[in-house]
Amino acid sequence: MKLLFKIILIITLAIGNFSFAQDSTRISKALKSASKLKKAVDNNDNKTVAETYVGMANDYYSQGNYAKSEEYLIKARNVYQNLNDKKNLESVTRKLAQSQEKQNKISPAISNYSRAAEISYSKESRSVNSNDVTRLSSPSQEAKAEAIQSNIDLSRKENEKGDLAASYSQLADVNIQQNDIPKAEENLKSAYKLSKKQQEPQQALEINQKLTNFYVDNKDFDKAIEAKKKVLKEDFVKDDSQKKVEQIQELADIYIKKNDTKSAIETLKNAYGIALEKGHTLEAQKSVKRLDSLYSVSENTDASVKLYRDFLGKLPDLVSKDRSLVDNKILEDTEQRISQLEKERELKDELIRKKNVFNYGLIGALILLLGLVGFIFWTLKKVQIKNKKIALQSLRREMNPHFIFNSLNSVNQFIATNNELEANQYLTKFSKLMRGVMENSTEDFIPFQQELDLLQNYLALEKTRFADKFDYEIIVDENLNLQTLQIPGMLVQPFLENAIWHGLRYRKEKGFLKLNFEKSNEHLKIIIEDNGIGIEESKKLKTQHQKAREGRGMKNTIERIGLLNDLYKKEIHCKVTDKKNEQGVLVEIQYKL
Repeated sequence: MKLLFKIILIITLAIGNFSFAQDSTRISKALKSASKLKKAVDNNDNKTVAETYVGMANDYYSQGNYAKSEEYLIKARNVYQNLNDKKNLESVTRKLAQSQEKQNKISPAISNYSRAAEISYSKESRSVNSNDVTRLSSPSQEAKAEAIQSNIDLSRKENEKGDLAASYSQLADVNIQQNDIPKAEENLKSAYKLSKKQQEPQQALEINQKLTNFYVDNKDFDKAIEAKKKVLKEDFVKDDSQKKVEQIQELADIYIKKNDTKSAIETLKNAYGIALEKGHTLEAQKSVKRLDSLYSVSENTDASVKLYRDFLGKLPDLVSKDRSLVDNKILEDTEQRISQLEKERELKDELIRKKNVFNYGLIGALILLLGLVGFIFWTLKKVQIKNKKIALQSLRREMNPHFIFNSLNSVNQFIATNNELEANQYLTKFSKLMRGVMENSTEDFIPFQQELDLLQNYLALEKTRFADKFDYEIIVDENLNLQTLQIPGMLVQPFLENAIWHGLRYRKEKGFLKLNFEKSNEHLKIIIEDNGIGIEESKKLKTQHQKAREGRGMKNTIERIGLLNDLYKKEIHCKVTDKKNEQGVLVEIQYKL
């Protein structure tokens, strides 16, 4: 007969090993979490993915399933690390440390408390995490008590009653190590009250169990029984038949330790009856097993046989009431679905990572190519500017060969006519002009005073050569600063030379050349005016050699103006026209100051 009962017991145990009583709330939360996770994965919303993991971890934590809580907190932490969300990373890391501590994984818990302290945003949270590191790692009970008391003060300040209850429970552990029994009892009672107020059933049950164990260890069974009976009256136990049965079984264990077999049997019968009524197969089986042990001790075989017969007869109805198998299957399917979603998310993240690597590589290559193209254009621009400056310098250094030739012929004429004084004077003026031109040949711009001196020397030289052909006048606006104003050197000289050589020298009577510098708004206006024979008459008198020479000279000047405008944006404009109502030529040059 006993062998048959043992076989039935083994079958029931097998059923029980696969069944964990679940309520509809847990199933509902799991399904909602799976749905939320799927939506977040489909939308590549990693922040919501992390939040879902945290929510699931908190649900498991409140159910006392700290291993599962740790599993999902690690997943949440990894996502927050990738998002560089330090604020949420801190809270998740602390919760992870708490889950590990509940499982007695002290070393990783210390490591995560330290990590949470390092990334804390506030002084208070940094202190709380650092105190937990001290509490777990310090060999000194006094140091532990000091760290816990600091956390109690911080929890009171921040009104964190859940953390405050945990701290009182931790302080009770230190009191027990210090053999301060009254203080340990006081702190455990305070922790229990706070956890009830915070509506934290799992925390309240754990603290109550710690309190009853404390009483049992100190052989104060009556207080242990009183504490357990007190928790049976709490709404969070009365409203949850599974928890109620579990707490009644724990009460029976206290009676057994007290050697009050009668009370233990009555208590277990009560637990058995509730389990049968509410459909908790595993809890009913546990009650039967414990009752059988008590009957064996008292050698009450008849009661044991009767109990097993009753259990066997009610087993089919009990199993039909028990939703644990169905609920467990739903939870198992949900877990698999979540696992599949995690793999899908990891695959998407990997694809996104590879896509980003490709995109960044492509962008980098384009930037490099653009940089290379930009460098080439910059180099070409520099070369172009350098070439233009060389061309400008070359144009600037050119002297009119005809002018030099005529000047030397004039000296030769002075010498031939034994006019040594005029020859010497001419050579002096010519050498002074040449020296000034050569000194400024390396500069694109020279002070206005130097340019004015060069032009005065040039006109004086030409006046010496053609004394009976023209007079000249130079007028300078008083508003022009002769020292600070910079202008292109010898830009005006070719126009003066044209006026003298192709206009004034062909007059029968003495002509007049006027050079005027005036300031007009933000521009320097240069006006060259003569009363020579004019452009059209001059063209008729030119030889083919003279036409070719003048073309090169004016082309030189126009190219130089173009280069100056291109390199320095000076907006130099030149206009050469015959006078309208009288004989002569008018040259107008405008230069941006």
